[in-house]
Amino acid sequence: MTDDDLCYLPAGQALKLFRARKLSPVELLNAQIARAEEVNPAINCFTDRYFEEALAQAKAAEAVYAKRSGQPRPLEGVSLAVKDAQRLKGKRTTHGSLIFIDNIDDHSDPMIERLTAAGAIVHARTTTPEFCLSGACHSRAWGTTHNPFNTDYGPGGSSGGSGAALASGLTTLATGTDIGGSIRIPSSACGTVGFKPPHGRNPDGAPNCFDRYNHCGPMTRSVGDAALMQSIIAGPHPLDHDSLREKVVLPERANSLKGYKVAYSIDFDYVNVDPDVRKNTLKALGLFRALGAEVKEVSLGWTSDVETNALHWYNAMDFGRQTVWWKKTHGHLMTDYALKMAEAIEKTTGIDDVHKAWAQSHRMYQTFGPVLEEHDFFVCPTLNLPAVHADHDPWDPDFRVNGVKADGEYGWVMTHQFNMLHNCPVMAVPSGFAGSGVPTGIQIVGRTFDDATVFKAALAYEKAAGGWFIDRKGRPKL
Repeated sequence: MTDDDLCYLPAGQALKLFRARKLSPVELLNAQIARAEEVNPAINCFTDRYFEEALAQAKAAEAVYAKRSGQPRPLEGVSLAVKDAQRLKGKRTTHGSLIFIDNIDDHSDPMIERLTAAGAIVHARTTTPEFCLSGACHSRAWGTTHNPFNTDYGPGGSSGGSGAALASGLTTLATGTDIGGSIRIPSSACGTVGFKPPHGRNPDGAPNCFDRYNHCGPMTRSVGDAALMQSIIAGPHPLDHDSLREKVVLPERANSLKGYKVAYSIDFDYVNVDPDVRKNTLKALGLFRALGAEVKEVSLGWTSDVETNALHWYNAMDFGRQTVWWKKTHGHLMTDYALKMAEAIEKTTGIDDVHKAWAQSHRMYQTFGPVLEEHDFFVCPTLNLPAVHADHDPWDPDFRVNGVKADGEYGWVMTHQFNMLHNCPVMAVPSGFAGSGVPTGIQIVGRTFDDATVFKAALAYEKAAGGWFIDRKGRPKL
C-alpha cells in the first residue's frame, strides 16, 4: 500500500489493520503529515497543527494494539481534524477571526470530548470563514482555502477546511457544524460525505446548542465512517438541554432498497440549477432505480420568498447578531463580509423577524411533510452550482447562476431549507464531477428523526456508485 493509499484509507479499514497489527497508527499519521507538508501550502485548509503531540498519541495507540490485551477504544489511533469553531480544551479556537486569535478554551465541546475519549487523535484544526458566516472559506485570520480538485474554486463553507482536508488525504476523519449547510456545502464541493443530524441528536456546546438551526456532525470520505463517528457522538449530554435521549442504531452495511419509495426534486420549484448539477443528480437517481427503488419527481410548491428571506431574518435576529456586537469594539479586525452582515442586521425591523422565519418554516413543512409521509426519503442536489470561486464575496450584488442574478450567500446552495426543517436528518454524498473538475453532490433527506433510513439509503447508494477516493482517478491531482 502506497503512502497515498494510506492517506485515503477509511477509518473502518484502518482500525481493522491496526487490530491485526498490519498497520501502525504512527505509520498512518506520518503519511498524512508528510502529505500535509506537501500539499497544504496550495490548499491552506489547516490553522493550528499539533503534529508532534499527535505523533506521541499515535505511539501510545500503537502500544495498545501491540499488547493484544484489553480492548482498544472505538477510534484508537485514528486521525481527526477539528473545525476551528469547536472548542478543544487547552487549544486555541479562533472562529476564523482575528478577534479570537489568542483565545484558549478551558473545555472541549461535547462532540469533540466524545471523539477524543474514543481514541481519536486531533492533529490539526481546519479553516472556517469568520464566525462561520459564509459558504465561502476565507478570512483575514487565515487567508483563503482552496478546493483540492480545482484551486480556482473554494471548498465550500463554513466547514470548508474540513472538506478540503478530507479530499486532500490530510486526515482520516473531520468535524463540522451546520447552521445553513456548513457540513453539506463543503461535502458537495469536495466530493466527501457529511451528515446533518436532527437538531439535538448530537450534543453541542452553549450557546449553539439552543439554536434550532444548528447541528454538529461527522465529515468523512465514506458513509461507513460517518456512521462510526455518528454512533460515538450521539446521545444525551448533561450540559446540553436540547440533546436527545434516544439512541439510534445505524445500519453497518448496504442492504436492498427494493420497494422503497424515493421522492425527488431537482429545483424545489424555483431554484436555478447548473446543467452539470442537474445531469449528475439525474444520474444518481438512476442508481436508486437500479437498486429497485420507485423514484418519483414531486412538486413542493416552495418559492424563493418562502425560505431565502426567512434565513436572512433568522440570522438577523439570532446567529448573525454577533457581528453587530463585535463591530462596536473590534470592527477594525473584522472581514468585509462580517461587517456587511452587521450593517444589514442593523437595518432590520426587529425581533418579530425571527417569528417570521419560524412561520415560513412551518409553511414549508405543510408541503414537505406530506411528501415524506408517502415516501421513504427525499433526494435533491446539495448545491445548485458546483462551487463558487475561492475569493467569492457573499455580498456580491452582481453574483449570477446560469447568467441570472442570485443572492450571493444563499443563491447557490440548496441546504439551508433543511436547517429550517431542522429535525429532518440529511446525508450529503457525491454525485459526480462538473466540467470544471469540481465535485457535485446530492442530499438524502429523511423523515424527522429517521436517521437509520438515511444511512441505509446512503450505504446502498455508495455501494452502487463504487465508493469515492478509492484510487487516483477519484482523487484530486495535487
